[in-house]
Amino acid sequence: MEDHYLIHIKNMVCARCITSVKDILTDLAILYQKVSLGEIILKKELTDTEQKNLNEKLLEVGFELLQSTKSTLISRIKTLLIEQIHYQEEPLAVNYSTFLAEKLHQEYGYLSRLFSSVEGVTIEKYIAQQRIEKVKELLFYNELTLSEIAFQMHYSSTAHLSAQFKKQTGMTPTQFKKEKSFQRRSLDQI
Repeated sequence: MEDHYLIHIKNMVCARCITSVKDILTDLAILYQKVSLGEIILKKELTDTEQKNLNEKLLEVGFELLQSTKSTLISRIKTLLIEQIHYQEEPLAVNYSTFLAEKLHQEYGYLSRLFSSVEGVTIEKYIAQQRIEKVKELLFYNELTLSEIAFQMHYSSTAHLSAQFKKQTGMTPTQFKKEKSFQRRSLDQI
């Protein structure tokens, strides 16, 4: 069986990110088996020169090779949460703490402490921020009512969504929709 080498990339948050990383790998003639959010499975281990060149090219487009186990773990937490909140239609069958612990094979308490110590924000607050960014996106497209957005985003009620939105942004969803300049942030900047 052929060996495979897994490397982790910081700030990969969308399908276009995957395409961009694939293009970089192709340009550098680095053979890979699979590229997914936050990860590359290589067909062979990188030489020091290849790793240096790859990191330089990734940095040019806003990505970064992750070297330390802790950085990799934090990046995986973010990637899993972004995938779940922004790209999954079905709600989680378990709570986020169980989801992360199972996916990362770590105790949630450890993940939570590590995340908070490095990111300066709790996982729960990060989840809330990501959910509100998704709500902003849905409000921006103006295709769903607030009630439909609350249902889609698994808020218990429209009132709960409105309260969380105001807490995060300082304005109500209605005020946000009336704003001429939408204040959305890139997912990797949250």
